Amino acid sequence: MKKFFLLVFYCTVSLFADSKAVDYESYLNAFTYQERKDMKIKSIELTVMLEEGKAQLVDIRFKEEYEAWHMPASINIPLNELPKRLNELDKSKLIVTACPHKDRAIMARTFLKLKGYNTRYLTDGLIGLADYWRGDSAKEFIEEYKLNNKR
Repeated sequence: MKKFFLLVFYCTVSLFADSKAVDYESYLNAFTYQERKDMKIKSIELTVMLEEGKAQLVDIRFKEEYEAWHMPASINIPLNELPKRLNELDKSKLIVTACPHKDRAIMARTFLKLKGYNTRYLTDGLIGLADYWRGDSAKEFIEEYKLNNKR
């Protein structure tokens, strides 16, 4: 009897824990041009959303890569640690995954999408974001970000 109640409890929790979560096959079967568009974000749009506090930038590179250089508005959750660190993500915001060349960011974005997160990947990668945030743009972004995202 105890096993039966545990099974019912587990099934109930599973059903409601990730109510937006889908399996990969279902996601692929429902993939459209709109989803293709919605999975991407460019540096300029990300910058505005970060300034407004509407997005969370997740740098999914390994810890050592992040320590060598990183963006001030990002948090580091390496791709191989992402499944066990989901609690660090703010589900009320758009989660934007990023790495220098997009490969790991796309993998992370897909994983998060399947888990029910509102997520995109940075199409220009961290290299493109670094290029966008240079000179006067960097100064303006940091000032606006600090003003609207007091930590």
